[in-house]
Amino acid sequence: MPRADPSLPAAANPPGRGPKLRLNLHLLGPLLALILLVVLGASLNGNFLSPANIANVLARSSFTGIIAVGATFVITSGGLDLSVGSMAAFLAGVMIMVINALVPQFGVGFGVIAIGMAVGLVLGALAGVGNGLLITRGRIEAFIVTLGTMGIFRSLVTFLANGGTLSLNFDVMDAYRPAYYGTVAGIPVPVIVFALVAILGELAMRRTPFGRHCSAIGSNEQVARYSAIHVDRVRLLTYVLQGVLVAVATLLYVPRLGSASSTTGVLWELEAIAAVIIGGTTLRGGYGRVWGTVIGVVILSLIDNILNLTNVVSPYLNGAFQGVIIILAVLLQRSRRATS
Repeated sequence: MPRADPSLPAAANPPGRGPKLRLNLHLLGPLLALILLVVLGASLNGNFLSPANIANVLARSSFTGIIAVGATFVITSGGLDLSVGSMAAFLAGVMIMVINALVPQFGVGFGVIAIGMAVGLVLGALAGVGNGLLITRGRIEAFIVTLGTMGIFRSLVTFLANGGTLSLNFDVMDAYRPAYYGTVAGIPVPVIVFALVAILGELAMRRTPFGRHCSAIGSNEQVARYSAIHVDRVRLLTYVLQGVLVAVATLLYVPRLGSASSTTGVLWELEAIAAVIIGGTTLRGGYGRVWGTVIGVVILSLIDNILNLTNVVSPYLNGAFQGVIIILAVLLQRSRRATS
């Protein structure tokens, strides 16, 4: 048998396979894009890197960021949830109604606010259970189920508001404001909550059976079933987690404006899905990373912020930019699969 010529290069990367650097660039792509955006924003506007602007960008991105963490688990397991924006509007409306109804009997205080928060969390979990059961037990496609519940939640909040706006009691608004406008060591409260959710989400995705099972189910559901993974249970839990995180985001959103209407949470589902895909999570499932989702959320917020600060392009085109980003991210994912 002929011996290999030592003068020839090692076959560490056989023909048809790219160098290992490609994989590293794929992993670091969102981070590099974030750095480029920061440099671009700083060069276009001197106030871009001011502490006030950065705090505002991070605080405003916390709502969709918290929701996007839940969406990472849903998409990684091969699912999809289009109802998160409408769900947030419905939860905000119910919370406001509950708090306003309790004020005449119990007065203004943290107890009333805590009850409203608890109601929001319970309803969020129940909404997730409803979506999950329709998908796992009803055997209906996730796209159809969440498209339907998106319309249901949006119609319900419109009905509750009688076509108008539900406004939080003015005195309660003052007591509730610190949940959004408060700071801890100079860091806005929503940013702290978002960071905690992201850290716990990353640990759950990487270090727990639940996260590994989500990836296994999204990669190949039949193989996951043969591997004794409770597929329906895990998938149900992803939608429950999504509903709870939508509620958490809503708890922080209500004191920002103190109102809820049919326009609350519009396009949040688009922003959440875009952030997840930009962050490197595979749209078809099987692979997800929460830290990438966090970077994706910040990237979208920076794009919006740059459009508002520079006036180079109308900020009303932000939704168009998000749609283009989703399409390009999916095309890149498909091209990587085709060349792998």
